[in-house]
Amino acid sequence: MVSEPRHEKVDAVVVGGGFYGCVIALELKRVMGLANVTLVERAPRLLERSSYVNQARIHNGYHYPRSFTTAFRSRVNFPRFVERYRGCVDDQFTMLYAVALRNSQVTARQFERFCREIDAPCVTAEPKVARLFSSATVERVFQVVEFAFDARKLADSLRDELDGAGVVVRTNSEVLEVRRSPSAVVAGIRAGGDVYHLEAAALFNCTYARLQHLASRFDRLLARLKFEIAEIGLVEVPDELKRYGVTVMDGPFFSTMPFPGVALHTLSHARYTPHVSWTSVDFPNADPYEILAQYERPSRVGLMQRDAARFLPLLKEARYRDSLFEVKVVLMANEVDDARPILVERHDARTYSILGGKLDNVFDVLAALPRLQGVSSND
Repeated sequence: MVSEPRHEKVDAVVVGGGFYGCVIALELKRVMGLANVTLVERAPRLLERSSYVNQARIHNGYHYPRSFTTAFRSRVNFPRFVERYRGCVDDQFTMLYAVALRNSQVTARQFERFCREIDAPCVTAEPKVARLFSSATVERVFQVVEFAFDARKLADSLRDELDGAGVVVRTNSEVLEVRRSPSAVVAGIRAGGDVYHLEAAALFNCTYARLQHLASRFDRLLARLKFEIAEIGLVEVPDELKRYGVTVMDGPFFSTMPFPGVALHTLSHARYTPHVSWTSVDFPNADPYEILAQYERPSRVGLMQRDAARFLPLLKEARYRDSLFEVKVVLMANEVDDARPILVERHDARTYSILGGKLDNVFDVLAALPRLQGVSSND
């Protein structure tokens, strides 16, 4: 005799164990006072996908001179992120932003003025630092204040917080279906060979690359998304560069930063990091992670390195160690201005899809949570 899948009632279900999903689950439990919050994640561990496979940059606004709002919100949230996750922050390196002499969408003067406008520390780099760069390709080099985060430490910290707060974390678990009614939302979940249902007052879809894929099981996502298979190179840089992070602005250029925890630098390039792309309009039912799994993953780090060395010649001596591939998601509406707003899409009074572009701006989502219908404290 086949038994019926078990049925549990909770106050809220958060789907997606990346950074945003974890922090939202904590906020619902600790700040908003929900008694029973469950976090569901497909992978064996938290923060295994895009929260780990990125440059690990804690943005302080510099990266977005063509989007004042994104830059300003990063500037506001930077100290909050650093204070809250101090044990996961690497601030033992110097961050440099160099403005390219040609093909940049901002000049050095414009970049300097932009930093003043968002009140971000920015000084011209010392001559000995500037000499690391090619004067034939770089207009000016600035020393700024930006740090990196250790994703492994961050995952451990969040797991401890979730456990301490009493959030139920279920890894190796996939949401197969979502059914909605006026009084509740029910998620059908598979964990190994077991299938069960969680009935909740609210469900938050925080699955990042699978945002559209999960939303399509109960509604359609109105926002149009662009997906990219992105490659982050891991390289061993020469000793002279080990305690520097470098970003060349603002166009088809590169960044290299310390990647905490592995004693290597990331290397990414605006032209070569994206391998293939598609949109939610072209492939509305595609599972991005299935596309990634089938991709052969040829490395372009050699191309990144050769082009980056035109600006920072010492990068010729960097040694390739590995590549990290992941799906990156942006809103199609922001392809032109490079803005990275947070998407909060309300499907009904009980279901929401949330897409965060940068870890440090999660606080903007937390501020919005109390205003969402279907989410209330038990007080």
